[in-house]
Amino acid sequence: MELTHKSGRQETAAHDLPPAIELRGISKAFGPVQANKDINFSVAKGTIHGIIGENGAGKSTLMSILYGFYKADAGEVLINGQTTLIPDSQAAISAGIGMVFQHFKLVENFTVLENVILGAEDGAMLRPSLAKARKELTRLAKEYELNVNPDTLVEELSVGHKQRVEILKALYRHADILILDEPTGVLTPAEADHLFRIFDGLKKQGKTIILITHKLREIMDITDTVSVMRRGEMTATVKTSETSPEHLAELMVGRKVLLEVSKTPARPGASVLEVENLRVVDEDKVERLKGVSLQLRAGEILGIAGVAGNGQSELLEVLAGMQTATGSVRLNGQELDLTGAKSDARTRRKKGIAHVPEDRHDEGLILEFSAWENIAFGYEDDPAYNKGMLMDNAALRAETHAKMERFDVRPPHPRLEAKNFSGGNQQKIVLAREIERNPDLLLIGQPTRGVDIGAIEFIHQRIVELRDQGKAILLVSVELDEIMSLSDRIAVMFDGQIMGERRPEETDEKELGLLMAGINRKAN
Repeated sequence: MELTHKSGRQETAAHDLPPAIELRGISKAFGPVQANKDINFSVAKGTIHGIIGENGAGKSTLMSILYGFYKADAGEVLINGQTTLIPDSQAAISAGIGMVFQHFKLVENFTVLENVILGAEDGAMLRPSLAKARKELTRLAKEYELNVNPDTLVEELSVGHKQRVEILKALYRHADILILDEPTGVLTPAEADHLFRIFDGLKKQGKTIILITHKLREIMDITDTVSVMRRGEMTATVKTSETSPEHLAELMVGRKVLLEVSKTPARPGASVLEVENLRVVDEDKVERLKGVSLQLRAGEILGIAGVAGNGQSELLEVLAGMQTATGSVRLNGQELDLTGAKSDARTRRKKGIAHVPEDRHDEGLILEFSAWENIAFGYEDDPAYNKGMLMDNAALRAETHAKMERFDVRPPHPRLEAKNFSGGNQQKIVLAREIERNPDLLLIGQPTRGVDIGAIEFIHQRIVELRDQGKAILLVSVELDEIMSLSDRIAVMFDGQIMGERRPEETDEKELGLLMAGINRKAN
């Protein structure tokens, strides 16, 4: 098919052009682990192509090969129909490829402008590079709705704006192909919606986008085509308009997956947690919690909804013994010390509180330590892990392997350093450590952030099982559908306060969204 332009010249139709990207026979192994196996894959120009798969399926490894972070053991890469060697990320950038990682690669104490030109300066004289970059940055920001102040320090930006900076970096380097790894994993619903509008604008400008995500709703909403990976192989590629979330989930996991949380009505027992007039003032004298009060009973899940930064993190930190506060917190009727003088996270654990932190990298794991060492954190004095004056490392490694099997951590290698697991498998390690301590109270922040659909089903089932065993669970999540499906009661936080409490069956996302914005249209 050919298109005739006013000039009289003819041009090949877009769908007759070679793919923007084509991978042929790509394989990559890390020791005994075959991350990618004989993968054939292509992406049409000017489309949004999704890649989905369970954690450890090989998605990020494949894209890292395309971006030059890894070198394939076998196979070839074609860009716009031409075989292209990509030994490093600089070669990828030269080939028109940009990548936005799940964990941003920004210098926090540099400005937006300085981050954008870092590594792409025109010469030794920085001033001309900055002037040129400022002009180009203004143009790009306006054209693609990536508005951000070029003179703002990155550390002062929200997560959503930091992501815009990463996209601007790629566009400034003339990327025609953008790879985004779990781009909405740390975004609010409003920020995710804005990001999708940006994607649509990029697509209209002829850019090609590869979206790695585990969120099937996003795949259905934004992509043109979706490829499915399982255990290092590309198992299917389908047009998004011709599939469904249920079908994609089955292709990912190799079995039917329950997308809705199955649970019976809660049967709350005795009060486990009582919080009254809880207040937190940070080191800058800003009040983060402003008189929060709540109650949580045995055998129920209390979901805390809200846009990130409205006090949910501080609430978890106070209850976990990581933050001082004023007010009153009682666990099973016993008053907890909030001054830090007689209580810390270790003391809280001994009292029956387990904590899955919101940020697994900063608070849940030491990435340079092995899986078995991470499983012991906070529980080093457990008699099962000790042999006289020394830790029983063999027993701990055996227990870690058993936990990895139960939680389907891939690969199930206790000696592997935490940094070498995918994000979802890192999350499973933290969950295995905390959930299996038989706590009276489980504090759980963002339980399924960066976790694939099969693992989400498993994690949700374990949380419901704990509830049914009579445990009290305080759940913090920015995923409203997760809050709605798991919670027995929902409390919404805004600006450090509880704006209202609702039962899931008596509310909807629209009302919760208003509460999250500080608007309460009916009395509690």
